[in-house]
Amino acid sequence: MSDAADTVSRIRGRLEGPNTYGNSRAFWVGFAVLVTALAAYPQMTDPYTVIQTARYFAVAFLALSLCFIWGYAGVLSFGQVAFFGVAAYTFGAIGINLSSATGVTVAIVGAVAVGTLAAALLGYFMFYGGVRDTYVTIMTLVVALVLNTFMAQTAGSEWAIGEAQLGGFNGMTGIPNLTLGIGETGIVFERAGLYYALLVSLVVAYLGLRVLLNSSFGMTMVAIREDEARTETFGYDVPFVKLVVFTIGGAIAAVGGVFYASWGNYVDPSVFGIAFAALPVVWVSVGGRESLLGAIGATLAIEQMRTALSSGIGPIGSEWALVIVGGLLLSVILFMPAGVVPTLDSLVDSVQDRRSDQGQSTQPTEEAVE
Repeated sequence: MSDAADTVSRIRGRLEGPNTYGNSRAFWVGFAVLVTALAAYPQMTDPYTVIQTARYFAVAFLALSLCFIWGYAGVLSFGQVAFFGVAAYTFGAIGINLSSATGVTVAIVGAVAVGTLAAALLGYFMFYGGVRDTYVTIMTLVVALVLNTFMAQTAGSEWAIGEAQLGGFNGMTGIPNLTLGIGETGIVFERAGLYYALLVSLVVAYLGLRVLLNSSFGMTMVAIREDEARTETFGYDVPFVKLVVFTIGGAIAAVGGVFYASWGNYVDPSVFGIAFAALPVVWVSVGGRESLLGAIGATLAIEQMRTALSSGIGPIGSEWALVIVGGLLLSVILFMPAGVVPTLDSLVDSVQDRRSDQGQSTQPTEEAVE
């Protein structure tokens, strides 16, 4: 019993720290209940809802990616969709040309590698080139828009990678389902299977980022966010740390891109568009820049709202969804600039402190009465 308690204590020691919210037993019990409920969800609803929820999980990787680099290292990127989209197109191109189970498995690895490499190259030229602050935001947005413009004009038959037609505005079709295997034998993840693969991957990514953020590297990230010049004076290689952070963020976005492409068996240039590029900023701002779980929760809630409006009242619903999302972002900036989760955490702490103060103030009175 003691060994089990020690093991749990060691695991919690890695997962908990000053850089993450939720460092109590109650939080982990609630987290376990939430994951269990999400695991049971496909058995309690219709297949269409399960498929839609799987899409929300896929784009939640974008929220995790931006929360990690912006909330903890202070790097605001509008270009996470670039690595997301590059990985999606790469997965499609390799998967279509190598249609076996082995080929699709190679496509997964290759797509994540290409998305990660793209982030590393862009990050290298930015951070070692002295690009900082607002200019990083502008440059990453420009990269996404350039990719959007380029992919939109690839409609001709000459724009192909082997058997995979890029398709221009029509997009790349025929992308295979997510598959892991060797030769012609493998496990195909579709419908509920894809949902569970996404759920497990999202939970692993969340827990992995918690461990990283509460490590010494995470402390360095936060130090750079708070005071970059002072951190540099202590001997830290700030451009290198930013490069590593940006590359990890790109890898997380790339994983989401692979899932997204396999979810719809399709990808088009809109994944690089400014409307899609702005959504991760909204999700993270609403959920909380310094809360990984808040960013995921905001993504699921906002995307469900957007889908409900679009399916309920058609194109007008999509326009209203944009208005509501914009209003939500403005409201959060004005009234909860830290985001929903950090604000709620502060409220809970203030209530607990008030109760503690009241208990201490009444104790001397009771002793005097006695």
